[in-house]
Amino acid sequence: MLDVLNIVLPVFLVVGSGYALVRFGLFPEAAVGALMKFAQSVAVPCLLFMALIRLDLGANFDPALMVSFYSGALFCFALGYLAARKGFGRRPGESVALGFAALFSNSVLLGLAVTEQAYGTAALAPNFALIAIHAPFCYLVGITAMEIARADGRSGAETARIAATAMFRNPITMASAAGLLANVTGLPLPEAAADAADMIGRAALPAALFGLGGVLSRYRIRSTLGEALTITALSTLVHPAIAFTLSHHVFALEPGFVRSATIMAAMAPGVNAYMFSSMYQRAEGEVASTVIIATAVSVVTASGWIWVLAHMLG
Repeated sequence: MLDVLNIVLPVFLVVGSGYALVRFGLFPEAAVGALMKFAQSVAVPCLLFMALIRLDLGANFDPALMVSFYSGALFCFALGYLAARKGFGRRPGESVALGFAALFSNSVLLGLAVTEQAYGTAALAPNFALIAIHAPFCYLVGITAMEIARADGRSGAETARIAATAMFRNPITMASAAGLLANVTGLPLPEAAADAADMIGRAALPAALFGLGGVLSRYRIRSTLGEALTITALSTLVHPAIAFTLSHHVFALEPGFVRSATIMAAMAPGVNAYMFSSMYQRAEGEVASTVIIATAVSVVTASGWIWVLAHMLG
């Protein structure tokens, strides 16, 4: 188990270094926003664009892989909502925000890094297939549920417009769509442009992980931890358990697909979960606490899932 922990630990040490350096004033907090802007709006989109252009769509866009991951995500969203609403007495909008945290895994910043660290770059193809629809799927579910839950909810047409705007203003979503389009159409990309995008993309994960730590340093853990711990358990334990069971025992997918589905599902909620709660001003403190706690807990739980995968898949 210690060997497995050493696989995951470097990823979280990068996050931790960003957290510590910003928290103790050794890296300017003002620079964190610019770093994350570069990572999320430029570097990560370049990484995903180039990965999806080269992705073998027929081999990696497996419906069973999608069902394994996204049915677990939806189930955890529903459980998170019900736990917040019935268990903790939260209002509907707050419950949706907490459910969204259980729905939205940090698939890009943590999922790619942990999978690459554990299994190598060649293992990332199924991850990219999952990521291609991750943000659109999650925002569609979250925004639709929030608009229905809010007392001042909008019409169905307005809700659809807001969901589409949120999805297609996201640089990661747009880069994924562009990469898929270029892949399907066979659109040629000049070699110099491809090399430049690859060069920027190589900076994506370290910059994003360090920036994630810096962003987390801004949040504080609230005294009411029940909701945060519940969502953390759903994100890091329940979702990957469902993904593993479906992908391995039900659909009997190849080991690479099982590993990607399980590891991606085991990741903590990302900063997008906090951005969603902040956009609607619902349960912001609880979601921020969840992101911090779940990210810290992921050091152990992700290691545990890699250990399980190694023993179950060989």
